[in-house]
Amino acid sequence: MEWSVNNAFKSYKDMEPKSTMDMVLIPNMDTIDIVLGSSEKGNVVPSAKPRKKTMTSVYLKYFETAPDGKTRRCKFCGQSYSIATATGNLGRHLSNRHPGYDKTGENVTSSAPQPSTTPTVIKKPQPQGRAPQVDYDHLNWLLIKWLILATLPPSTLEEKWLANSFKFLNPSIQLWPGEKYKAVFREVFRSMREDVRASLEQVSSKVSIALDFWTSYEQIFYMSITCQWIDENWSFQKVLLDICQVPYPCTGSEIYNSLVKVLKMYNIENKVLSCTHDNSQNAIHACHALKEDLDGQKMGPFCFIPCAARTLSLIIDDALRTTKPVIAKVREFVQELNASLDISEDFIQLATAYKEGSWQFPLDASARWSGSYQMLDLVQKAGKSMDAVVRKNGEMLGNRMLLNTAEKNVVNIVHNYLEPFYKVISEICVNTPPTIGMVIVYMDHISDTITTRQPPDWLKNPAEDMAKKLRSYNNQVCNIFIYMTAILDPRIKCELIPESLNSENYLEEARAHFVRNYYTTPFSSMTSGYSSQDIEDGGAVSFAEEIARKKRRASMSNATDELTQYLSESPAPTKTDVLEWWKVNSTRYPRLSVMARDFLAVQATSVKPDELFCSKGDEIDKQRFCMPHDSTQAILCIKSWTQGGLKLKYKSTEIDYERLMEMAAAAAADISLAGMDKKQK
Repeated sequence: MEWSVNNAFKSYKDMEPKSTMDMVLIPNMDTIDIVLGSSEKGNVVPSAKPRKKTMTSVYLKYFETAPDGKTRRCKFCGQSYSIATATGNLGRHLSNRHPGYDKTGENVTSSAPQPSTTPTVIKKPQPQGRAPQVDYDHLNWLLIKWLILATLPPSTLEEKWLANSFKFLNPSIQLWPGEKYKAVFREVFRSMREDVRASLEQVSSKVSIALDFWTSYEQIFYMSITCQWIDENWSFQKVLLDICQVPYPCTGSEIYNSLVKVLKMYNIENKVLSCTHDNSQNAIHACHALKEDLDGQKMGPFCFIPCAARTLSLIIDDALRTTKPVIAKVREFVQELNASLDISEDFIQLATAYKEGSWQFPLDASARWSGSYQMLDLVQKAGKSMDAVVRKNGEMLGNRMLLNTAEKNVVNIVHNYLEPFYKVISEICVNTPPTIGMVIVYMDHISDTITTRQPPDWLKNPAEDMAKKLRSYNNQVCNIFIYMTAILDPRIKCELIPESLNSENYLEEARAHFVRNYYTTPFSSMTSGYSSQDIEDGGAVSFAEEIARKKRRASMSNATDELTQYLSESPAPTKTDVLEWWKVNSTRYPRLSVMARDFLAVQATSVKPDELFCSKGDEIDKQRFCMPHDSTQAILCIKSWTQGGLKLKYKSTEIDYERLMEMAAAAAADISLAGMDKKQK
């Protein structure tokens, strides 16, 4: 069956001629006729005499009775109902199919279309005893939306029993073949990518990018590239640029070539200020090659940054190394709690009796940080309840889940040791996106924690590995670029900068960068005592004017060094909204605020922290791993773009899903009314 954009969605907006929103993207079905409006007035069907039982209702005036007295017909669309149909059902038809019907005036007397030069969509009158027909290609477009939101490949719809389920509902349903779904996805991807490209052309500031990598079940290595910037209204904007396959052997060279290709496609290679990577050596090599390329083209400063979240994750893995067997045992217990309502109720009652806190089920049993810390938390805070539940349900759980005294001591030590990590991770997960400056402060706090605490002997080796990873991270971020990014956070400035990053040389370099790239003085004519206007006046200015001009010159001189003025003020409270602060104070620091817009967009993490530390990441990893190659790029990009607010488009035509849902609801209402009508007969 051929299908095109030229004959679609004509039924969407009757009153808007030739609107692109009215163009259908699906094959037209026989259930809808497109006719021209008629100006003839002689086609009013006279109402038949009412039956003996007179029905009085405000809805009846919108229906006309057939000459045989057996049916009523809607004056708007021609839909017929039995004369015995309840007026409430007629009212539901009007509300669902003709919103605003009661505002059309009292003289609705004909079922003929009103005079108009635009095509009017009317539905064929349905034969008595048959349910209203539906355009089932609309169903295919709703399924497209479902596949996107559920992150499922088109092959899902080729499952035989799914198709049988639709046939059970209505034998007339015809789903598109799998190749057609794939073709539609490819075209939607191309159309929406053009919108992303157009939006990036409007960005006036620098942007930062972040790289993430994974391998699918087909052993294909993928890279996602995300772009972030701060718009003119001081709001973070983030968009997925692309998901591309990195060719074998997937080294730094292949990553670099794939990355440059995407940046050039969007024409933003001259706007990129930084790249945050996943800490892998291949990604570091690719970023280093990109820096050499940009430096060679004199594109401006560029820096690549390790992901703070992944560094924290690796550090935590070291800390949990010795407790993995105990955590595995507790996780097995939690999975049993989540699976059994009886056991979970026993636990809740015992926790209440022992005053061991209130617990919400299901508990997080994931293997990520959130789940592992939940296991430690449970043992420390509800140890008595755990033991009691295991003993009470011994036949089902067995004694293997009971923890001995040594295991409980290990858990308590590790729980206390990791508490600062828990607080830091909670902060960066809640305050998204975290600024690089505040993340540096958090990482410095973690470093102090590892250095100052004296762990037991069995935890010393993991602690040394943790400290080593932190030193590696600090070495990579200890540079002038990160220093400038940190001090532009008004909560930090120079006061909270870690000692390893604080340097007078850095401050002077930051000042030089500001003057060189963001500061262009408009006051060159003020270097002498008088301006050019003064000279034209022959220097004949009043004494008062001379004083006024002197004060203005002093004020301008003070304003020439906005960075010094900014740093001389006390830092803002730590709960301050950074972007809101700059939005309010940008008039005080017009030049420095431009620099802040560039540098505060630098991403501290290559992925959202909650996707790495919380169970949410399990679902994302599963979707990525299971997606076949022919659908990965299109579906994952389209999903990200629609979640970011872009409209789903096909060949530059927006798909009006709200209208589709309205039509689906109206069709369902008609089918329901037809069913009631049949029962009454």
